Amino acid sequence: MHQNEAIKLAEAILRLDELRDELYEELMKIMGSKGSELLRTLQNC
Repeated sequence: MHQNEAIKLAEAILRLDELRDELYEELMKIMGSKGSELLRTLQNC
């Protein structure tokens, strides 16, 4: 039982990671190098 739940969680993490990469690329397209600065600023709030 726990193994199935673990697999589902791992798959969800992989999908989130892929989405994060896509969103980060979009941010870089919009803001260039300033996108990284914005992200760091918001993470540190």
